[in-house]
Amino acid sequence: MMPLKFLRKRISRLDEAIRHRRPAQAMTEVVLLFPVFMVILFITAKIFALLILVQKMEIASFYAARRWQLESHLNASFAGNDDQIQADIEEKVREYLGFYNPSIKKFLNLSTAKIDIQRTQVWNVVTLKVSTRPTNIKLLCRYPKEVVCNSYGQDCKNGYDFMCVEPGNHQNAAGKTLEVTKYVPSRDRPIKFTLPGTEE
Repeated sequence: MMPLKFLRKRISRLDEAIRHRRPAQAMTEVVLLFPVFMVILFITAKIFALLILVQKMEIASFYAARRWQLESHLNASFAGNDDQIQADIEEKVREYLGFYNPSIKKFLNLSTAKIDIQRTQVWNVVTLKVSTRPTNIKLLCRYPKEVVCNSYGQDCKNGYDFMCVEPGNHQNAAGKTLEVTKYVPSRDRPIKFTLPGTEE
């Protein structure tokens, strides 16, 4: 409630200064409020970037799983050369996520992307892992994770990992790794894509 009251008071003083033609006072108000506005705008943009990245990963993982199902079965032209089809799928996924576009890569904080495929008797497990670089906003990342997220739980820690680099551990604790897993049936020919445990 206090920040809202403070902001309302500042805006009313700004309005009064403009009406009484005191530009210096109005400029002071703008200079004081502008950094707060920019921090809020930047945080909102980064949260929006994370939402976009999650959605793009869902689409990319579905593409990877579907293509693996259709082109890695025993009768496919790629049969016996899993590395070749996996590398091609990974290349297309990286292109879709924005690794080859500098502005998208910077906006989404992309670092690395990897597709892991594990064959089992019934299912092929296709996992897409994307690592991000931290934004490292000085104002937000001034204190360690344990202090900031003391009573806020795992969601706060995940957000801290995405936004900040822990002090004293800049190389190893950078960014966040996001993961999406899809299951495709292991057969000698392609069949309809269904998730495990679902009924027709």
